[in-house]
Amino acid sequence: MTDTQTLLETRPPSVATLFLERVAATPDAEAYRYPVPPDSGQGPDGWKSLTWSQAATRVYAIAAGLMDLGVRAEERVAIAANTSVDWILSDLGVLCAGAATTTVYPSTNADETAFILADSGSRVLIAEDAGQLAKARARRAELPDLAHVVVIDPAGATDTEGDGWVLSLEQLEKRGAAYLEAHPAAVTDAIARITSDQLATLIYTSGTTGRPKGVRLPHDAWAYMARAIQSIGLLDENDVQYLWLPLAHVFGKVLTAGHITVGHVTAVDGRVDKIIENLPVVQPTYMAAVPRIFEKVYNGVAAKARAGGPAKYKIFQWAAEVAREYARTTQDNLRLTGTPSAPVGLRAKHALADKLVYAKLREAFGGRLRACVSGSAALAPDIGYFFSGAGIHILEGYGLTESSAASFVNPGESYRTGTVGKALPGLEVRIAEDGEILLRGPGIMQGYHGLPEKTSEVLEPDGWFHTGDIGELSPDGFLKITDRKKDLIKTSGGKYIAPAEVEGQFKAVCPYVSNVLVVGGGRNFCTALLALDEPTILDWAKENGLEGRGYAEVVGSDQVRELIQGYVDQLNDGLQRWQQIRKFRLLPRDLDVEHGDLTPSLKLKRPVVEREFAPLIEEMYAGARES
Repeated sequence: MTDTQTLLETRPPSVATLFLERVAATPDAEAYRYPVPPDSGQGPDGWKSLTWSQAATRVYAIAAGLMDLGVRAEERVAIAANTSVDWILSDLGVLCAGAATTTVYPSTNADETAFILADSGSRVLIAEDAGQLAKARARRAELPDLAHVVVIDPAGATDTEGDGWVLSLEQLEKRGAAYLEAHPAAVTDAIARITSDQLATLIYTSGTTGRPKGVRLPHDAWAYMARAIQSIGLLDENDVQYLWLPLAHVFGKVLTAGHITVGHVTAVDGRVDKIIENLPVVQPTYMAAVPRIFEKVYNGVAAKARAGGPAKYKIFQWAAEVAREYARTTQDNLRLTGTPSAPVGLRAKHALADKLVYAKLREAFGGRLRACVSGSAALAPDIGYFFSGAGIHILEGYGLTESSAASFVNPGESYRTGTVGKALPGLEVRIAEDGEILLRGPGIMQGYHGLPEKTSEVLEPDGWFHTGDIGELSPDGFLKITDRKKDLIKTSGGKYIAPAEVEGQFKAVCPYVSNVLVVGGGRNFCTALLALDEPTILDWAKENGLEGRGYAEVVGSDQVRELIQGYVDQLNDGLQRWQQIRKFRLLPRDLDVEHGDLTPSLKLKRPVVEREFAPLIEEMYAGARES
């Protein structure tokens, strides 16, 4: 039996057990770093640490506190909060109590929050602050199962009802500590009773239409994921991970499972606007992100070079092309010969570009980054090759909420940009006749909560899960995602187009774009709705006679339309005729979560955007002959 097989087959029934093992193995090792107010005097650069033993003290107190509130095995405890060390410790507390976590994005509105709390039957809500508490308080009459709200921010824990319905996290932990004095083995006994098929997490898919569905993930899914991540050797105990992803999303959640079994340090701060500021302080060796982050960094670097004048911008453009050529060449040679070699001339150009551009970029990431994992959506290959050539290795992965996030990931040294890598150990994969990717393994969900008909639509009786994604497998097992099955569009001329592929190519070509939606289903040509990155295009506007104008006015100008037309022409040069963007419209605002255009994990809600901007779409096709 191989080491990998041993790790997988001897996995315990739950992450709660893995947590006990980790605390016992390295009690005094650093587990978490988290930001504290700069004037607190705690820790260097405003960061404080928790050892595994210190984390366990809080986790067991939270678990015991929940038991004291009456929470029992498999009963749901919801968490509505931004990513923080308190989120992680609360989640572990829920799991160690034998209960199940319901995840709620803090950006979710009151109506949908109430739906999730009611549909899940959550007994307790752990809310970040007064704002999250208010959502539950306003709908309390509709939530008979919700016995308590625990507020992380003590200032927001106002018990106006006077019946103990609201308490602070600190109060919960004090109750737990007292409970443990009377019942010292309460938590360890609860962990010992957990079975592998017991419900651990309900994650509600944000979806693009209709109400979200609760995905039921058992304890075994997370124990399997933890061991599978450990087995591929991507991380070791000396790594420092920077974690900012939403923990209500399965991508963020799976990183916490891997962290426990590997035992490295995780620096946690969910404030997206602090990423650039935090990276030089944390100096991570590993970070996971979504493509939008890398696109923003790339566009920001390009804009900064452009602001430095024509000479600097020309150097950047040259260095970007060298990076892509170097990455493609070394990756191809590694695949063909086993050595990531490049011709002498290319190596010389790459060394010069490294001094002029790449080294500064790596410093902005903290200077120690070994690898980034990108998931949740497709990364444009040209952007992936750019970062690869610059020495920032982006390992694309693939998974869904229904598969506990991590199904495929690129192997460290031999990664291939444009693919999502190889299947994790223990996962079966096959490609259906229509190209759909099917998965079977321990990470696959039990089903959708309370929705047996929806479950049977995607989960076969023998365990095969229909992902809804189209893909191709190379002979040596690397998967390439072509598109979402339902997102493929067919022109009136009978040609199939993968819009995400075209959209990704445009993001690599145009440094001003933020979001793109390609339209063309049932039409005789393709069009696009384009949203520009506000800071970047406003910087351009200052330099081109449009200073002082707002975003909507800038994107409505002839100058900007002409600018973007040039990038559309550049895109079309590399496309088949039926894929080309014949017309486009610039949107008067960027697409975002608040308007419902994007999911909380920043995926485009195509039907929503198409409905909202239908007049612009119809305008592009007005007078066009349909066939």
